[in-house]
Amino acid sequence: MPINLFSTAQVPWQRTASLAALTLALGGCANFGGIGPQAHMTEAQALGLHSTAASNPAATEIAAQGVAWWSRFGDAQLDALVQKALDKQPSLRLAQSRVARAQALAGVVESADLPNVTASAEAMRQRITANGIYPPPLAGNVIEMPNAQVSASYEFDLFGKNRAALDAALGQVRAAQADRQAAELLLASQVTRSYFTLLRLQALQDLAQRNLAQREHIVALVQSRLKAGLDSPAELQSSEATLPEIRQYAEALREQASLARNALAALTGEPLGLQDLKLGSFSRITALPTPQSMPMDLLANRPDVAAARARVQAGLSEVDVAKAQFYPNINLVAFAGLNSVGFGNISKAGSEQWGVGPAIRLPIFDGGRLRSQLKGKSADVDMAIEAYNGLVVDAVREVADQLASLQSIARQSQEQQAAQANAKTLYDIATQRFSAGLGNQALVLNAQTAVLAQERQAIELQARALDAQVQLLRATGGSAPTAAP
Repeated sequence: MPINLFSTAQVPWQRTASLAALTLALGGCANFGGIGPQAHMTEAQALGLHSTAASNPAATEIAAQGVAWWSRFGDAQLDALVQKALDKQPSLRLAQSRVARAQALAGVVESADLPNVTASAEAMRQRITANGIYPPPLAGNVIEMPNAQVSASYEFDLFGKNRAALDAALGQVRAAQADRQAAELLLASQVTRSYFTLLRLQALQDLAQRNLAQREHIVALVQSRLKAGLDSPAELQSSEATLPEIRQYAEALREQASLARNALAALTGEPLGLQDLKLGSFSRITALPTPQSMPMDLLANRPDVAAARARVQAGLSEVDVAKAQFYPNINLVAFAGLNSVGFGNISKAGSEQWGVGPAIRLPIFDGGRLRSQLKGKSADVDMAIEAYNGLVVDAVREVADQLASLQSIARQSQEQQAAQANAKTLYDIATQRFSAGLGNQALVLNAQTAVLAQERQAIELQARALDAQVQLLRATGGSAPTAAP
């Protein structure tokens, strides 16, 4: 109930002084001591991360590239597929709807800092009781009571409650926007990984077809040597024995490619719509440099980390709102209009009415409700902080895993290239000796198997490197540290 601070004997400046004095006195009654968040946000330096923005302009430039990180692979077809997915995926439209809802709620909260003006008009026809407080001629008669007025009210945000509520709402908007960016980042990484999987399967299919063609060529040579009496039927049967296995492997690759194509089509919002997609090769993909470390500047670009941080800030503002509930609520209310008995009197002189005055409300005894609310908001902040800390730790681990994989793959690739060169040399020697009649087909088949194994290993390592690069880019919010100079 509003407390009336004014007597008719007080002059305006005395009334104002009384209001201010009582407000300050009652404000001192607020008691929320010992209640507040207890958790602390993890600092990046505590996890062994470092900043390179000042010393490494390239890192800053990469971070500024934003969500278009997939274009760094230099494949126009990949760019088109990612853009199609971002345009058509229902999950992204859902995330955008959440952003719009958060913005609308923020608009509602922001309106609390503005005056509230309403207009109303009533036309009441009623019978006045003959045994009530109204005297004749009103008593016992049916009368009309029109009323028209404009009302206005304004809440003085002396203790920052509305400001804190708006900060909390804007924090939720930022969190929703970051969630949308996280959904975009995840979708783009899924499309990119699926596309690279298709390229890997295409490369393995090409390798399987070359393997089949080479084996069929060897079978033809053995058949010629058998006709010339240089080989036996057992050698022909031995050379033909591997053909069904190779054909079965090629068919298995075609099945995997079909499934991967369907998955990519679903990600782009066109189920079964990419059957005619023409694939190139790994050779047209721009390989990214292998980084040596991960600065904290890039980790801050992760939208899920930004969303968690925004929720912590919003929670802290909600704590401020809960604290402000302990203080007085001061409003200024005014109205002006017309009121009369009988419709014919509404326009006559003297029907006007108006009023203006302040009102103050202060919780004196609420059974601990406000303190419990503040405890709940403080616990929410603690949960948000611990969720943020856990996310940061996981993010650092994800980045560290991908860095370790990329560095190891780079070393493995060097050794694999040397092994592939040696296998190719041995295969060329075996083929020449077999063609000259100085060796047998078993040596050729063994040498060929070694070459194909190395070529398959090269494809798998390249695919692993690309996949690790995509996951590193996702783990750093679409940016990646540069290689050491």
